[in-house]
Amino acid sequence: QEILEKYHDLFTVQWEGVIGNMCAPSQAKWEQLLTNCSAFLFYGMERFMSHVLLNWLVAMNIPKCRLVVLLDLVRSRQSYQRIANSDFHKSCLRIALERPTETAMLLSLTGVGSIIATQWYTNLEENAERLEILFENLLSFGKTTGQTVHVLQK
Repeated sequence: QEILEKYHDLFTVQWEGVIGNMCAPSQAKWEQLLTNCSAFLFYGMERFMSHVLLNWLVAMNIPKCRLVVLLDLVRSRQSYQRIANSDFHKSCLRIALERPTETAMLLSLTGVGSIIATQWYTNLEENAERLEILFENLLSFGKTTGQTVHVLQK
């Protein structure tokens, strides 16, 4: 929340989303957010693809979304229990499609221009640091996504 407030003035007037953990967005809300944005940020627990329906995502056409940033793969005891219960009902192939590389490929096939994503499990503090670096470089300094990823890799 602090990071969003810090960079609020640099966002467009059409900043829209879901913040907090009071309720999970419906599939219709995910679709609305992805199809009506030029950039999409997911900052959440576990795998992004564990929150959306695979069949729904692969059927989408979202070429207006030029950038997707996935700051996911954060694990807590509660999120691990939720994902373990959810994964119990999925095939090995379905779970494999939720991995970072496969998620990026699926998003690319739907028309997304660029994807920045974490590749391994992390914690909230490290993802908050990544988000700060992303916003600072993309919004304050006006760097390209490639230049920003290079900064993140250091």
